[in-house]
Amino acid sequence: MAEYKNNHKPYGPYERFFKRPLDIIFALLALIILSPILLIVAILVRIKLGSPIIFKQERPGKDEKIFKLYKFRTMTDARDKKGKLLPNEKRITKFGKILRATSLDELPELINILKGEMSFVGPRPLHIEYLKYYNKRQKTRHNVRPGLTGWAQVNGRNSISWTEKFKLDTYYVKNISFMMDIKVIFLTIKKVFVREGINAANGQFTERFNGSN
Repeated sequence: MAEYKNNHKPYGPYERFFKRPLDIIFALLALIILSPILLIVAILVRIKLGSPIIFKQERPGKDEKIFKLYKFRTMTDARDKKGKLLPNEKRITKFGKILRATSLDELPELINILKGEMSFVGPRPLHIEYLKYYNKRQKTRHNVRPGLTGWAQVNGRNSISWTEKFKLDTYYVKNISFMMDIKVIFLTIKKVFVREGINAANGQFTERFNGSN
């Protein structure tokens, strides 16, 4: 197989000068406007799932720099007789499925956006363990900040293969623009309402990436 060369053109003015300021402005506005919803969800998570309310997990961001991703908790800490956590499928609750189906569990990532670790639009931040499996083309997904939503999320999300997801991610990185971000945001709103491609809504989880799938 021919070696992939990351020879796309340098990013334009939007990515270099405008995308980050817009992220800050709209993340602040979203936190203010959605604060009642954030408070209600936080209270419900505390009542139904316990503490901690916020789930934190290390993920690779831009240039593969590791950061802590924030989400609302959607699973319990149920364990087996040996004290080992039960599989995800057995720990997610009906309430957790609703949070995932409506993407309400993602709202704390607005804090990650304010901190500069994420953007509203970009490739989703995946598990650190996946880094060792990426080929050179797939690694380019880390040339930009990861996103709250992305091109792959509006084109299948959890219902498409890893190969297709990475193709969509790298396509976004090479074609990033203001109009593309606007399109992704509007399509995301649409998909949240029609609940497309969200396996967790049915209690299923995405197959983990191992470099061959």
